[in-house]
Amino acid sequence: MPVAITREEILETIRMVELESLDIRAVTLGIDLSDCCDTSIARLCRKIRRKIEQRAARLARVCADIQIEFGIPIVNCRVAVTPIATVAASCRSKDYSPIATALDEAARTVGVNFIGGFGAHVHKGATPSDVALIDSIPKALSTTERVCSSVNLASTKSGINMDMVARMGEVIKEAAARTADRDGLAACKLAVFANAPEDNPFMAGAYHGVGEPDFVVNIGVSGPGVVRSALEKLPATADLGEVAELIKRLAFKITRMGELVGREVSARLGAEFGIIDLSLAPTPLVGDSVAAILEQMGLQKCGTHGTVAALALLVDAVKKGGAMASSYVGGLSGAFLPVSEDYGMADAVRQKALSLAKLEAMTAVCSVGLDMIALPGDTPASTLSAIIADELAIGVINGKATGARLIPVPGKKAGEMAEFGGLLGRSPIVPVSRFSSKEFISRGGRIPAPLQSLTN
Repeated sequence: MPVAITREEILETIRMVELESLDIRAVTLGIDLSDCCDTSIARLCRKIRRKIEQRAARLARVCADIQIEFGIPIVNCRVAVTPIATVAASCRSKDYSPIATALDEAARTVGVNFIGGFGAHVHKGATPSDVALIDSIPKALSTTERVCSSVNLASTKSGINMDMVARMGEVIKEAAARTADRDGLAACKLAVFANAPEDNPFMAGAYHGVGEPDFVVNIGVSGPGVVRSALEKLPATADLGEVAELIKRLAFKITRMGELVGREVSARLGAEFGIIDLSLAPTPLVGDSVAAILEQMGLQKCGTHGTVAALALLVDAVKKGGAMASSYVGGLSGAFLPVSEDYGMADAVRQKALSLAKLEAMTAVCSVGLDMIALPGDTPASTLSAIIADELAIGVINGKATGARLIPVPGKKAGEMAEFGGLLGRSPIVPVSRFSSKEFISRGGRIPAPLQSLTN
């Protein structure tokens, strides 16, 4: 179904691109790998490479052409694949890191910056293949450049798998330790989730779900700079209802632009068009920040009292505007809060306005979670697991996707800076509680599904 764009919308889009950092943050091509299964890991790797290189051969070129023709920047081209724990289930090998190498080589060949799907779904229990995949994550992420991993540990229907939550705390520690010379960079490519969506175009959580088409394009649009700029022009006397209405109208326009690009990419690749993810995804650039939007609403600094209410207004308005613009809104669709990737967030942490506890409270009303949080390198694995459990509980109880991307930075302490580079940015290291959660985490088992699971 074509998307009709008016002359006025085209001119406004050009202005937003030129002056306010509007872009397509991610074009993610989902590829089903279920037909690559094999008992031999060597044959499996060859099949995986061949299929990705065939399906995604033209992705980077098509995105580059559309970027020139439409004048809309496309920041990242990415690939997401079927969770490897499923694809590799019949393999005799229990070391899945060669599969990560094959994914990395395929991603390099087709010219994408990240490939997601080296993951598993263990929200209710783990198969031998799931365990093998999880055990392989530290080596896989520390020896590859483009591979991202995500593990779904909880759902509203099943509760929280605390055995796997405990294990993932250890995995995160090991992944960071293997890249100690790069401030734990491997952990930046690893996310854990509750209620992980199958069509998320953003890394590190992207994967190609079992309910998805064989070959599909999902789009992640972004525009925190656009929203901040518009709010700057709003009269100081405007009330919060007017603020919400302005954001809703901007989200409508941004979504229409994203769907136009997404449908053009899918048509040229011969793939199905999937969804538009409306998440406001910040960058380390000054002004391209979700924290700056909240401060433009009237908060002296992101993290002060009122921050959760302001964020709730922002996310709700973005979703309403996007839903009016397209029938194909999906993914996470809200506002990302990645501390190292958002200049305003990092500055708020630096000034001690924003704490880990406040970030956790903010995730109750946004669509993502604790994202790109640099923690002291001596943080115990059990504490990492407890932070994860808290975040997953918010998602499970509220019936929404939440996640965590935690980086215990080897050799560094709270208040020091972690440097990840590029879009991953830099961040002050956030302190954690000195009190232990070890006994709670060591109990294991499964936190039962909430009462809401009976009505969903």
